[in-house]
Amino acid sequence: MGASGFIGNAIYKDLTSYFDVFGTYCTKHHEYKDNQVFYRYCVEKDSITPILDKVKPRFIIVSVAGNYIDRLNMLREICLCAERFPESKIFYFSSSEIFDGERNYPGYEYDKPIAESRFGRFNISAEKLLQEQLPFQTAVLRLPLVLGVNSPTLIQLRQSMKHNAAFEVFPKHIVSVITEDKIAQQIHYIINKNQTGIFHLASSDVIHHDDLFTEIAAKIGRKMPIFKTVYSTNVDIYRAILPKENKLPEALQITVSEVIDACTLKEEIVTFKN
Repeated sequence: MGASGFIGNAIYKDLTSYFDVFGTYCTKHHEYKDNQVFYRYCVEKDSITPILDKVKPRFIIVSVAGNYIDRLNMLREICLCAERFPESKIFYFSSSEIFDGERNYPGYEYDKPIAESRFGRFNISAEKLLQEQLPFQTAVLRLPLVLGVNSPTLIQLRQSMKHNAAFEVFPKHIVSVITEDKIAQQIHYIINKNQTGIFHLASSDVIHHDDLFTEIAAKIGRKMPIFKTVYSTNVDIYRAILPKENKLPEALQITVSEVIDACTLKEEIVTFKN
């Protein structure tokens, strides 16, 4: 669900050679209207039950944007469907924002979530709903800052470099990161191993937010953007999650340096050719 989005589409492409994969889209009607494996679904307007009844999925991957109340209602519908098929699994993408009320440490899988933001509190509610109703059929996949060559954040950075525009950085924020391709590889492994529980799909290390984008911009190699530094505090605060209890195999792990390389690979190839 959400297969037309940045993360969802990477997962769809990774899994489609190995499984019969179906997806949903909402706004990109001209791209998917003739695609026989994509169903139009808008969380604010539609019920997901007819699609689930038709497809009868064994694995339900939830990466949908939309109104928070409507998304909780969608999760309740998914639970009702999954209850009828005990062999089915729900993979729910949550976020590091569930820890944005705790600033002194990175978040680990079984730390108590403390959220200040509405988005963080929503994800706490969503996780609680799934873990209370179907604890043995649910995998919660928490994500940090997600980057990639075609990620919205990197597109914005390149546009800022091109037009000499401002790009916001937060020097006191310490973050972990991951790419959309690595997420796809990791969830593929979790599905194959039939795993449930809580997973932090994040880099094994952290970096200051401003250093991250300074390094990426330098590797892209064009004119540097105007970095607009934003200070919400005078001390370092963590906006990071790290894997600890449920680490994936080393081949599926990633470092900040590897994320930076993945985000700038195409620019390096172009530079090399020139």
